[in-house]
Amino acid sequence: MNKIYKFFSSTVEQIGFSLINGLSGLGRIINFIFRFFYWLPKNPFRLKELVSQLYDIGNKSLFIIALSGAFTGMVMAYQTYFGFRLISVDSLVGPVVALSLAKELAPVLSGLIVAGRSGSAMAAHIGSMKVTEQLDALEVMGISSFQYLAVPRIIAASLCLPMLSSIFLFVGNVGSYFVGTKALMIDGTIYFSKLGKWMFVEDIGQGLIKSFFFGFIISVIGTYFGFKVEKGAAGVGKATNQAVVWGMISVLILDYILTSFLVQFMGG
Repeated sequence: MNKIYKFFSSTVEQIGFSLINGLSGLGRIINFIFRFFYWLPKNPFRLKELVSQLYDIGNKSLFIIALSGAFTGMVMAYQTYFGFRLISVDSLVGPVVALSLAKELAPVLSGLIVAGRSGSAMAAHIGSMKVTEQLDALEVMGISSFQYLAVPRIIAASLCLPMLSSIFLFVGNVGSYFVGTKALMIDGTIYFSKLGKWMFVEDIGQGLIKSFFFGFIISVIGTYFGFKVEKGAAGVGKATNQAVVWGMISVLILDYILTSFLVQFMGG
């Protein structure tokens, strides 16, 4: 009986400890976001650093985004065709793939790719600067390390994700079109007519809005864990891993929240 009591007591204690740590971490993230909005309008504006981050997050992600978009669109075309062929509506392959890409796959997969590539890089770069005391050096020189490092990265990621998502959407639809018309022998005229009938600007808008918030939360988490680094190189590795994991989790959770919100105001 005593062993059972100790087991349940230990379990409840661990659950409570995890909840307290989780709420504490959420509070620190929210405080980090408030710091961003505090520093956002303040001079000097780090335009050179912003352009550098736009290049690093946006331009350097183009290849993997385009490659992922092309193969996602082609695979979706195959899967949709063989599913719809059972009920003889394979002409709807175009709009189904396009809507899936616009509303969900393009923003979510772009977000996951950027979380893995750029979110980890933010945490590693800032964390390395912290353990080598470069952040302290910036503060000694009268430069806010937060404004210099975090603000440009958050702005850049928030701007880049909608653009990367748009490229993912375009390339995915091109891949779907070629597979649908060349490999699956769907008539091109029917493909485009169905696409124009079911696809609307609002559908693309939903994906772009999601992408903006995904970019924001990924960069917030990446920079947050970078500033949180402790204990040398091991701490940098741990922060990089946490930035990727929590960045991806945040994208998936935020996707559900934004979807439930956007369908109410922009339609399903």
